Amino acid sequence: MHPHARIRSVYCATILSLATIGLSAPHVEAAPAPAALSSDDTEGMMDITSGYLKERANVITTEGAEKAKKAAPAAPAKGKMTAALAAKTAREYAALALLRAQLNQDNGGYSRAEVSVTPVTTTVEGDAATMEVTEDARLYYPNVPAGDPEYEEYSVPHTLTFVRGSDGGWLLDSDKIDASLTGPGPVTQLGQPGSATPSDAESEGQLEAGGSTVPVTDVEDDKPLETDPAEGSVGTRAANAGYSYGKMVSYANKYWKNANSDYRKYGSDCTNFISQAMRSGGWNTTAGSFVTRKDNKKWFYGSFESTTSYTWAGAENWYWFAKKHSKRTRILSNVWQLLSADVLQADWKRDGIIDHTMIVTKRGSKGEIYLTYHTPSKHNVKLSTLLRKYPNAAWYAHRT
Repeated sequence: MHPHARIRSVYCATILSLATIGLSAPHVEAAPAPAALSSDDTEGMMDITSGYLKERANVITTEGAEKAKKAAPAAPAKGKMTAALAAKTAREYAALALLRAQLNQDNGGYSRAEVSVTPVTTTVEGDAATMEVTEDARLYYPNVPAGDPEYEEYSVPHTLTFVRGSDGGWLLDSDKIDASLTGPGPVTQLGQPGSATPSDAESEGQLEAGGSTVPVTDVEDDKPLETDPAEGSVGTRAANAGYSYGKMVSYANKYWKNANSDYRKYGSDCTNFISQAMRSGGWNTTAGSFVTRKDNKKWFYGSFESTTSYTWAGAENWYWFAKKHSKRTRILSNVWQLLSADVLQADWKRDGIIDHTMIVTKRGSKGEIYLTYHTPSKHNVKLSTLLRKYPNAAWYAHRT
């Protein structure tokens, strides 16, 4: 018996006994529901939130940095956040300014930002309030070659808390994104991605060595590769089992933000998204059931999680199915050999557990790699930016 079932039985018996002798059953007070904010409060908090998130995005862009110099603000979002958060934000802005300078040197960085904020829920309890919003942003790249992506974009949920100031107005007190996200968050946020939970599938042994991140060079003239190499040279793939790589990329471009309703979403959704993209391009599922879902030789999607293979949505399980058992991928020696529709996986802590899975949605005309993924939802992120932000990660580049 569930322990709570015993409690419910005793409580119901007590009420019945009281009713039998003519006494009233004890009144149980329901917990009050959190109050809703007034429209004025909500509007004020949205103004603060929008200003704050736009300010963060501007710190990472050259245009925003120039405007900030001219405006010379005394503090981040002055007068609209608590002193503790203002101090924390100032430290983060200094770190973001350093990152901006590094990215400007690495790949040109970002020229400008567009940010929109959509409210989801707002509640208030006394002098504290909580607001959940979705931030949608585009960070534009400078000097974009013809045919290359013009911007990186993302859609990320935030949970913000507010407290009342001495004048009765609301002050922003904290801003959090889901700490369990196993993919890189917005470049405007600091910190490391979350780690994946070790799988309870059978052990497959050691992962193959991660790929080099040193830019690939042409042996003859020692220059970085600027375009997809010719067939038969470094970085190419032969036609593989009739797969449609264009369909894989199109799928990722279509569903990077708004998930395909034909599939369920997972808390850590990155590999689920990649499996969908691979399937759209011709990867066939295997036979499987509840009994075989932990078998890394199987790859299948069912109506329930219990009838879906671990390899479908588990990053490391996917690695073993794709590389070892089905041989649908092979590991590249260098991440800069990636082509469109190839897959890149990451082990953030180098602890031997793969945490995250991404798909290449574009190989740029000058050799830049653009990646797209879920958890969080991000589109056309430069590989060089990820290498700068996460220099200690181990990378596993799959030729699909």
